[in-house]
Amino acid sequence: MQKNALKFLMLMLCVGIGNLYAQTATPVKREFKFGKIAPAEFEIKASGPDSAASAIKLFDVGDCYFELSPSSRGFVYVFERHIRYKILNKNGYDLANYKVELYKSSNAAKEDLSFMDGATYNMVDGKMVTSKLNKDAKFTEEFNKNYIIKKFALPNVKEGSIIEFRYKIKSDFIFTLRGWRFQSDIPTLWTEYNVKIPEYLTYKNNMSGYYRVDHPKHESVSASYIPGVTSNAMYDKYCAENVPALKEEPYVTTMDDYIPKISFELRATNFPGELVQDFNGSWGKIINEMANDENFGSFINKNSYAKSVLPGILKGEKDTLAAIKLIVNYVKNNLKWNKEYSKYANETNPKSVFEKKTGSSADINLSLLSLLKEAKIEAYPVLLSTRKNGEHPGYPLISAFNNVVGVTQIGNKLYYLDATDKDLPVGMLDYENLSHQGFYMDLKAIIGKWLPTEPELASEDMFVYNLTLDKEHKLKGKINQYTKGYSALHLRDKYRTTNNEAEFIKSFKKDKTGLEVSNYKIENLDNLDELLTETMDAEIEDNVEEAGNLVYFTPLLFERTKENLFKLEQRKFPVDFAYPFKETYRITVTFPEDYEIDKLPKGGIYKLPEENGSFAITYLTEGKTLMVKSSISVNKSLYTPEEYFDLQALFKAIVEKQAEQIVFKKKV
Repeated sequence: MQKNALKFLMLMLCVGIGNLYAQTATPVKREFKFGKIAPAEFEIKASGPDSAASAIKLFDVGDCYFELSPSSRGFVYVFERHIRYKILNKNGYDLANYKVELYKSSNAAKEDLSFMDGATYNMVDGKMVTSKLNKDAKFTEEFNKNYIIKKFALPNVKEGSIIEFRYKIKSDFIFTLRGWRFQSDIPTLWTEYNVKIPEYLTYKNNMSGYYRVDHPKHESVSASYIPGVTSNAMYDKYCAENVPALKEEPYVTTMDDYIPKISFELRATNFPGELVQDFNGSWGKIINEMANDENFGSFINKNSYAKSVLPGILKGEKDTLAAIKLIVNYVKNNLKWNKEYSKYANETNPKSVFEKKTGSSADINLSLLSLLKEAKIEAYPVLLSTRKNGEHPGYPLISAFNNVVGVTQIGNKLYYLDATDKDLPVGMLDYENLSHQGFYMDLKAIIGKWLPTEPELASEDMFVYNLTLDKEHKLKGKINQYTKGYSALHLRDKYRTTNNEAEFIKSFKKDKTGLEVSNYKIENLDNLDELLTETMDAEIEDNVEEAGNLVYFTPLLFERTKENLFKLEQRKFPVDFAYPFKETYRITVTFPEDYEIDKLPKGGIYKLPEENGSFAITYLTEGKTLMVKSSISVNKSLYTPEEYFDLQALFKAIVEKQAEQIVFKKKV
C-alpha cells in the first residue's frame, strides 16, 4: 500500500501539483518551549475539588504527522509529545518515572523512539536550578515479544518541583495512529493534540468521553514529504482547558470509557493513478477481510485436526446441546489459556494450537469453532471488546475489538461459547466479556449484526444461618451457602486457585471476626449447571454485646452491607454492575429461655422505579426463635446517571437497615 506513495509524490512534482487552498484561523497563541519555565509556574497550586491533588499537569501537547520512510518508501507517522508537571506533594513523585511503550511485529515493522529529553526544575535561593535527564537513568525492558518499554527517571524531584519530558516516536503502523487522552487522574491546565494527515489517507476518528473537547481547527494545509514536492494534508486541532482530575468511581467497565479521548483507524487510501482502497469502511468489508484472514476465517476452516479427534469426542452423540458440551469440554481439558485476549489466532491452524496445549483467547475459541464446524453444528464468531479494553463505539472499527468468542442457537435460545475457563458453563460469558454487546459474523454469507451479551439470569447468593445463642453469648449452629451464576464462577475460581482447603477456609474466615468453622463441605464443584453448595458447622464469638441486663445483637453478622459505595453527590457516568444480582440472607437464632425480645427493628420494603431493584428486610419471632430475612435484588446490569440518586438511596437504606440491632432483655 505505502510503497507507491513515493512514486506518486514524484509524479506530482512532474505535473506541478501545488497547494490547493489553506483556511486561516486566529486561535489564542500558546508557546511551549522546552526548558523555558515562567516564574509564575512555580506558584501554581491546586484548588477547588482538586485541592488535594498530588500534581498538576501544566500542559500536555501532542503532534502527529507523516513522513516518508527512506527504507520502505512508504508513509510512517511521527508522534511527538511535550508534557510538563508541577509536583505538589510526595504522592506525585512517580510522575518523574516515565514510560514509553513501543510496538514491534513479527516482521521488520516497528516503532522507534528517535528522541527523548527530560528535566527537573527547582527554585533554590531565588534561582532556578535545572537537573537534566541522566544517561544512566534510561532503561529498556522487553515486556513481551511485541512490546518494548523504555523507562526514564528524572533526578532531584521534590515537593514544588517542575518536571517535563519531550520525545518523538516514529511508527510503521499507520493503520492505527496514536490517540490522545484529554483527562487524567490529576488536573490539567491545558492539553492539545495536533494531527496532520496526508490527503491520500482517510481515517475514521472516534471521539468519546464525558468532558467537552474543543475542535478549533479542521483545515487543508500544505504538506511536503520530499524536498520540492508539495501536496495537501488535513490538519485538525483538538484541545481542552482547565480539565479537572478524573475521579475513580465504582461499578464501571473501565474509566477509559469516560475519559475524553480520540482514536484513529485507517479507512481508505486514495493515491493518484490507483483505485481507492477501502480497508474497513463498512461491516461487510470487515467481515470479508476476517473471513479470508489466515489467523481467523481460514484458521476456522482448517479441519484436519477436527476430523481426527471428533469421533472420539462425540462417540455417536446426536443431541446438539450435549454434543456442544462434549466439544467445549474437550477444548477446555486440552488447551490452557495464557491469559491473553486476542481477536486473531497466533497460529494458522488448530493442530498447532493443540500441539502447544496453550494459547490466547482467539487460539482457543477459534479452535473450538473449527471443531464445531466439522461436527456440522452451526456456530459463529462474535467479536468483543472486553470491559478493561473499553466499550466499542458501535460503527465499523476493527481495532476497537480485542477478543472473540463463539455463539450458537438451539431453538430460540442463544448460547455463547468460551472455552478459556474450565468453570465457565456453556451459554455463559466471562465477566470481562460483559460489555453489553458483541458483533456476530457469518463468514460465509458475509453478514453480521450486534448481539446483546446481557446475562438472562441474575447471579445469586443465598446465605442460611441456623444458630443457637447461649448464655455466654456464643452462637453455634450451621451455615449453608448457595451460589449460582457469576457468584458461583468466582467461588469456584477462588477455591481452585487456593493451595488447599485449609487455606481456603482461612481466607473465608479472614474478615469474619470470631468465626470458627468445622466439617466444611463443598458440593457441585464440577457440576457447572448445578447450584454450588457450601455447608459447615460454625461457632461465633465476639458478635454479641452485653450492657447490664440488655444484650445487643446484629443478626446479619458477616453478610451485611457495611458501606454505601455510591458516595458522590452526583455521578456523570452510568453505574455498570456487569450483570444483575440477588442476595438473600436467612438467619434463624434460638435464644435462651430467660431472654426476651426488648427491641425489634421494623422491617421494610424499598423499591426502585419500574421494578428495577428492591430491598426488603423482615423480622419474625416464634417462641424463643428469631427469624430474619433480608433480600437485595438489582434487576439491571446498567443504570443511567439519572437513575443514580435512586440507586444511592436504595443502598443507603440497605446499609442503615442491615446495621440495626436486636435488643434482648434478660429476666431478673
